[in-house]
Amino acid sequence: MAMMLRSLARPLERCLGLRAGGDGLMWHTDLKPHASGDYSIAVVQANKNLEDQSQVFTSPLGTYVGVYDGHGGPEASRFVNKHLFPFLHKFATEQGGLSADVIKKAFNATEEEFLHLVKQSLPVRPQIASVGSCCLVGAISNDVLYVANLGDSRAVLGKRVSEDKKNKVVAERLSTDHNVGVEEVRKEVEALHPDDSHVVVYTRGVWRIKGIIQVLNKIYWQTQL
Repeated sequence: MAMMLRSLARPLERCLGLRAGGDGLMWHTDLKPHASGDYSIAVVQANKNLEDQSQVFTSPLGTYVGVYDGHGGPEASRFVNKHLFPFLHKFATEQGGLSADVIKKAFNATEEEFLHLVKQSLPVRPQIASVGSCCLVGAISNDVLYVANLGDSRAVLGKRVSEDKKNKVVAERLSTDHNVGVEEVRKEVEALHPDDSHVVVYTRGVWRIKGIIQVLNKIYWQTQL
């Protein structure tokens, strides 16, 4: 995940700890306790500019993990990093616990707040209209795992299984990509924009949303642990 410039290495070390194997582009922290067990984080710098964000948050109502992939700049991912979890906590408190409906409300409220910011900032910062974020959120509450995905970020669950008298870890994908490279998604996006027959275009060998506008749609998934 793209996270930091080299010049920001020291603040990142304060957050995540040591660099992995002396690699200046990778940071990690060892296992630490949270409300549902232990967690660890590893971060790898992939882009020149700081665009992506991530966070872990715990409360009596649950444990939340968020990864926000920035597109076209850091403004959207930083905004989500600051606003999404407070909305999750607010709606979960109001409704007596976490649920798929709470997550939907938190995502919608965050999106509405960001659109309001874009409208206010557009005259002096027109670039803000071209930024976006693919967001992936996981939450554990009352032994239920929730995953919310916007865009084509992925959540994978590692499970320990026994095979030939040996234990091994296998990956189970929990989220569904929402990308116009999938025909079903293209039709959905086109249906949402009936006045623009060219909202989805095929260019340079791939399907894309027209121009640089980021269109984010929401997929929610939950399962009993």
